[in-house]
Amino acid sequence: MANRIHPTAVIGPDVELGDGNVVGPYSVIVGPCRIGDGNWIGPHAVIGTPAEYRGGPHPVGWDGESAGTGVVIGDNNTIREFVTVNQGTQEITRVGDDCYLLARSHVGHDCVVDDVVTLSDGVQLGGHTHVWSWANIGMGTVVHQRGQVGPGAMVGMGSAVRRTVEPFTITVGNPARASGVNRVGLSRRGCTDDVLDAFETYLKGRADLPDGLPTQVAEQLAAWTKIISAEKE
Repeated sequence: MANRIHPTAVIGPDVELGDGNVVGPYSVIVGPCRIGDGNWIGPHAVIGTPAEYRGGPHPVGWDGESAGTGVVIGDNNTIREFVTVNQGTQEITRVGDDCYLLARSHVGHDCVVDDVVTLSDGVQLGGHTHVWSWANIGMGTVVHQRGQVGPGAMVGMGSAVRRTVEPFTITVGNPARASGVNRVGLSRRGCTDDVLDAFETYLKGRADLPDGLPTQVAEQLAAWTKIISAEKE
């Protein structure tokens, strides 16, 4: 399936596009950047511009100049108006599959946004942030650089996230704090009521990780535990 690229869009020479993508009016995509299949990129989106460092290089990407480690975007994402995604500086900035990035949201340099993530209007991710699969971040939320938002977490609108958001929690406020368990998110991933109750006890530190978790959930939690444990060492 051919890509549909508006004639006013600017696509730099070091950009690889898959098939079936839509690129809207006045969008700018510069490289190094690789974008998969079936993405909808709205008007005025800007992807691949340099990291926002005052003293860093600011090459003219639309004329073929490039600096940074690149941007990789997967398949079937919706990237709405005025979204910005910056080049990586140490690692590639990544957006997975089936994500929905609402208008004016920002993915900073070296960020990783896993699969099926929702960034609501005006969400700002500081550099090196990792947002895990199925997370949903409410409008106007700011995540401090090098932050971690766990799988299935829901962050309420207008939050200031300054520390790690645990998996499948509901977090809100300034500073953002956990206020409960995302039972709806867990049930959508296939957890039964008994498992939900046991998982809530686990998050409170009163029990081990419960048996009977769906495979995908268990895999995400195992990966999360490994990463967080390594960071504490």
